[in-house]
Amino acid sequence: MTSELRMNGERLMASLYELGAIGALPQGGVCRLALSDEDRQGRDWAVARMQALGLSVTVDAIGNTVGVYPGLTDTPPVMMGSHIDTVATGGLYDGNYGVLSGLEVIATLKDAGMRLRRPVAVAFFTNEEGSRFQPDMMGSLVYQGGLALETALATRGIDGVTVGDALRQIGYAGPASVGDNRVDSYFELHIEQGPVLDEEGLAIGVVDGVQGISWTEFHLQGVSNHAGTTPMRLRHDAGYVAARIGVFARQLAQELGGDQVATVGHLVFTPNLVNVIPDTVTLTVDLRNTDAEALRLAEQRLWAFAEQAAHEEGISVSRNMLARFEPTPFAPEMVELVAAQARLRGLPSRRMPSGAGHDAQIMAAMCPAGMIFVPSVAGLSHNINEFTAPQDLIAGANVLLGAVVQRADRA
Repeated sequence: MTSELRMNGERLMASLYELGAIGALPQGGVCRLALSDEDRQGRDWAVARMQALGLSVTVDAIGNTVGVYPGLTDTPPVMMGSHIDTVATGGLYDGNYGVLSGLEVIATLKDAGMRLRRPVAVAFFTNEEGSRFQPDMMGSLVYQGGLALETALATRGIDGVTVGDALRQIGYAGPASVGDNRVDSYFELHIEQGPVLDEEGLAIGVVDGVQGISWTEFHLQGVSNHAGTTPMRLRHDAGYVAARIGVFARQLAQELGGDQVATVGHLVFTPNLVNVIPDTVTLTVDLRNTDAEALRLAEQRLWAFAEQAAHEEGISVSRNMLARFEPTPFAPEMVELVAAQARLRGLPSRRMPSGAGHDAQIMAAMCPAGMIFVPSVAGLSHNINEFTAPQDLIAGANVLLGAVVQRADRA
């Protein structure tokens, strides 16, 4: 039966463009930072879609929003989901594609007059991106019990506003409780956000797990001084140490090889003037690896190098963990279900890990979870030029449809 079901591709694409108009940037792309007014508008739009489908909609105390399509039994739902917040230079598809495809799965079931054995749910989780509030994947972490609600609500964003205040301001501090959720299983459909599928000409990525993630923020404290009169041997230059850490992070990833990657994505100099030696620098290093031990080794070597480099320059260094997630393997039965649906539909695929963090890795701690990837042209994401061809988006959504029907209708 699942191979006969096809979703309405034109309707899916129209919904992607419609949501993408909320927070649209003049040069293309989208900016809907978590719990901003643009995020509120996007949430309102998505909730209206859920209500139009007749779903039972709940909003919990961290703003996670879930719509449920009832099944033939009163059992935990098979859930689909992702997020609709974006980075400041986001594209149309990151996160939104998974949520809107989930709604299209339910619309397809309704069009066919089908009720499955188990309920089917669609969720969008709060602050997946982590651009405004850290850590990322905050909403799903609270949902599955990995982060205390009180801690999340007290988190202060880059603009000084707390999560709790921002939720109240946009009207999404919902009444539903957190921590007692029951979910049968979880699927997340997403663009790859990397170049592998596009480069290999494949339609579907069968995701077998998510890389571990380590975000470290370094704070370097040196001495500000005149750039022309201070001899090199007498400097305590925080900028110099920051540069050494950045270069070391890249060399470390190259030396360790395999799946190890390292990125310095945030760097702020103070006073940030052309003729003044910087006394203060804040920088972040993002380390990722599919191997837990290799990731720990990379962290230890990076931290040791930072301490040594600071000592040699005569400055101080402190560090703060912004986020830390272990590598997450997905449930084999969920991985095989996705692979089988790709085969059934004649779509070329490969198994692969996810290099990006996703709500699915958080949900995997509370239920069997799986992911489906579709190609990102040139591997671009978190970029206004992010693009996936409509035929690839529709193919991935049909794989999701088939996998959900199989999972929710099992005996």
